[in-house]
Amino acid sequence: MALNWIWFLFFGVAFVVAVIQYLFFGNSEIFKILVDGMFDSAEIAVMKIALPLAGVMTFFMGILQVGEKAGAIQFLAKRIGPFFTRLFPEIPKDHPVHGQMIMNFSANLLGLDNAATPFGLKAMQSLQEVNPNKETASNPQIMFLVLHSAGPVLIPLSIMAQRAIYGAQDASDIFIPCLMATYATTITGLIIVSIKQKINLLEPVLFAWLAGLTAFLGGILWYFSSLPKEAIEIQSKVISNGILFLLIFSFIAAAMRKKIDIFGTFVEGAKGGFETSVKIIPYLVGMLVAISCLRNSGVLGYMVDGIKYLVDLSGIDNRWVDAMPTALLHPVSGSGSRAMMIDTMKTFGSDSFVGRLSCVFQGSAETVLYVVALYFGSVQVRNIRYTLWAGLAADFVGIVTAIWVSYLFFA
Repeated sequence: MALNWIWFLFFGVAFVVAVIQYLFFGNSEIFKILVDGMFDSAEIAVMKIALPLAGVMTFFMGILQVGEKAGAIQFLAKRIGPFFTRLFPEIPKDHPVHGQMIMNFSANLLGLDNAATPFGLKAMQSLQEVNPNKETASNPQIMFLVLHSAGPVLIPLSIMAQRAIYGAQDASDIFIPCLMATYATTITGLIIVSIKQKINLLEPVLFAWLAGLTAFLGGILWYFSSLPKEAIEIQSKVISNGILFLLIFSFIAAAMRKKIDIFGTFVEGAKGGFETSVKIIPYLVGMLVAISCLRNSGVLGYMVDGIKYLVDLSGIDNRWVDAMPTALLHPVSGSGSRAMMIDTMKTFGSDSFVGRLSCVFQGSAETVLYVVALYFGSVQVRNIRYTLWAGLAADFVGIVTAIWVSYLFFA
């Protein structure tokens, strides 16, 4: 029902605003803009997202199958089992989905989006296997997606690269603010879902793991903050991609050691990658087309103008409002918010407060609606329960944190 209402509201609000623009402002092009945007978004969903994803999905689904047969994923799951069995109490302790979720979160942390998606979709399928009600999101699926939609990334490589392209004096100066904002988003999502599912985060094992992860992130934060810009970029690329390649090689080496038919196992698992990519096309098309209508109708622009008006009435500093289009677009469209981030840097300058804040917004969370449509669509879950609202609440905290840390670092 949540997705039904969202879809209806996106089209409905866009239509009402378009009618107002035509009748009261004489904008005779507005309906053509909306329709052209619908066609463009439908094409993008298939040609630039689903089909390119099919190749990546095919490879990594095959690698995951090799890892499962070799016992590598089960090995990872056992090591982190004490934490995951308490965070996902409804999943059996020895279930391979624990390892798959670990792979997804690890790829996300390393900023390897292309690898994270196949691991995440495989984990979602495994969670669906133990879901007693196939059309309704289970507690473990909600916990997994809310944490995934928080998009915790240690090193925002792509954002730093865009800043370098647009002439930032220090492209990595948003690294610490991005890490602080995405950490706030992740912790908020975890707390909200834990309260809903009655999971006690103060339980000794969970608390120890969370404290350890916090200390680990703090150590990484301290280490990279002490490096010059060039060293951050070089080391982050080497570490991120090196770890991913090491995992792939480890799976293959473990399978070789156990004398498993490696290539046959790879092909067996890879078949599911293409099937999953095709299965998600209708969900992607439906959501991206609705999002394009909302964006092209001008609704987001009106929202920003309204926020700026209210802020001006309060008498507080309003510089942060100029970066809000990136924040408002981010939950609904990753490519749209990235384009808005770039446009903001072009308009205000990459080293301006607004330019930097837009980059921190981009690095503070994942695209919630895209994640919900993609992952639940892949397993045909229709009732997503409170997944979206928990993700949006976490995203809101990430936005507030991004504003606060940006004033702290850049104002």
